[in-house]
Amino acid sequence: MATTATQAKPGEARAPGPTYQQAILRDSSPPPPAFLEDSYTFDSDADIPYTNYTSREYAQAEFEKLWPRVWQMACREEHIPEPGDFHVYDIGHLSAIVTRTPSGAIKAFVNACMHRGTALKLPDEWSYCESFRCPFHGWTFSLDGELIDLPEGWDFPHVTGDSHRLRELRVGTWGGFVFVNFDPHAESLETFLGVLPEHFRDFHIEDRYVETHVRKRLPVNWKAAEEAFMEAYHVKETHAGGREFSEPITTYDIFPPNVNRFIHTIGAHNPRRPVPLTEQQLLEQMWGRRGPADAACPTLPEGMTARDFYARHVQQQLGQQYDQDFSHYSTAQTLDSIEYFLFPNFFIFPGLSLPMAYRFRPDPQDPDYSYFDLYFLRPKHPENAPPPPPEPLLLDIQDSYTLAEGLGALGAVYDQDTDNMAAQTRGFKTCQKGGQTLGNYQESRIRHVHARVNDYVRG
Repeated sequence: MATTATQAKPGEARAPGPTYQQAILRDSSPPPPAFLEDSYTFDSDADIPYTNYTSREYAQAEFEKLWPRVWQMACREEHIPEPGDFHVYDIGHLSAIVTRTPSGAIKAFVNACMHRGTALKLPDEWSYCESFRCPFHGWTFSLDGELIDLPEGWDFPHVTGDSHRLRELRVGTWGGFVFVNFDPHAESLETFLGVLPEHFRDFHIEDRYVETHVRKRLPVNWKAAEEAFMEAYHVKETHAGGREFSEPITTYDIFPPNVNRFIHTIGAHNPRRPVPLTEQQLLEQMWGRRGPADAACPTLPEGMTARDFYARHVQQQLGQQYDQDFSHYSTAQTLDSIEYFLFPNFFIFPGLSLPMAYRFRPDPQDPDYSYFDLYFLRPKHPENAPPPPPEPLLLDIQDSYTLAEGLGALGAVYDQDTDNMAAQTRGFKTCQKGGQTLGNYQESRIRHVHARVNDYVRG
């Protein structure tokens, strides 16, 4: 028989035990104030139609009404460090060239020649050029977008350098990321980001560099692919093999209109256990993650929690690896899985031990498939220049994340996250219920995404 919370009104039920905010107040180091915010409002408990994922008409509406109008992360600033460096960002039928101009400014242009529309650069191309030259007839444009070479110009008296400039797109930067927007009338990036700049003030993600980049094709709609990473409800079954008491203590928060997050604890007491673990037992559970393989778990000093001890260990270990001092990070910043989402397709984890960024994009031909970019971001050394960004490792559906050495032990975890996706796509099409039922709290971020997509597609 299913366990229900009939005593609670819709949206009021919470897991037994302390909230995330209460749990981290036991840490010896104070967390950032944003971690203590609780921002949840019950919206609805209606099912989400499966056609939101499977319908070609719905996908086409997204391509026409959503993707041309929202800010999207195109690349990192270190992808285009010098004048002439460029990076192509593609989304559906839209394509942008992001480049560094001779003045050092970052600009973005529609990836299409102003003669007969030929794409100037290849999909996802990332390289250097002194100008943008069309491979069809040789029309050439400066890095600032001006038409500077018009072959057989005698035949084009109606064309000037300014009349046929490349169409410039809106571009903005935040935290070392470069964002583009195909809508000339869209709100500013600063407005679109909402609470992110304030919440990330203590993380200095602009001072990080891309250490690992993996791009994988997924057998599921882009929204469902995102949703696989939006809740910790799946941890017990997908990652822990059905073991009891494996769910972390998690906060789920919505910061309208475009931001949501979860943060879940690492190494905190789980109130679902009938017999609580001791602090020493908690430390032993964590030690296998990052403790030396040839060293036994140490004895926890009296009066110290496992979280605080393990956080200091992680800071020291990463400090030695990257030749930096991370002691100013709080225990929560060091250990916990901190995941912020910026609508429609960008995730960033600013924590010390889980420093990732995700980007999801739809397959332009088939709503049953999508593409997932996974980045590992490490702190830059204050004195030494970081290595250049790596080329993405391209993985097809059947390829394991463990092929990416930079993911370490997390490669197998990502395999678990995506192993369910093909089955989910099949289930979308055969399930007679017509839609998925979401938890009011643990899956509230999923509902937020669909509401925002519908604001564009239906609104």
